[in-house]
Amino acid sequence: MAEINKTQYINFNTDPETRVKVVLEHVYNAMEEKGYNPVNQIVGYIMSGDPTYITSYKNARSLIMKVERDELVEELLREYIKNKSWQNGRQ
Repeated sequence: MAEINKTQYINFNTDPETRVKVVLEHVYNAMEEKGYNPVNQIVGYIMSGDPTYITSYKNARSLIMKVERDELVEELLREYIKNKSWQNGRQ
C-alpha cells in the first residue's frame, strides 16, 4: 500500500525516437486531413524553420516545434534506410 504523504507518478516512454515518430505521424495526419501535401509542407518546415508551413490544426504546429529539425531529419533518414534495407542489420 502506498504512503498517503508521497506522490506517485507515472513515467511514460520518453524515448526520443518514439517521440519524434509520434509527432511526425500526428503532423502528417493533420496536414493530410486539412488537404495539404504533408511531405511538401514538412520538407518546407525542415528546410526553412518556418513553422507556418505546418497547420495549427490539431495542435500540429506546436507539436512539431517541440522537436529539433535535425531530429526530424535523423528519424526520416533512419526510417528510409530501414525500409530500403541499406543497413544490413547494423544500427
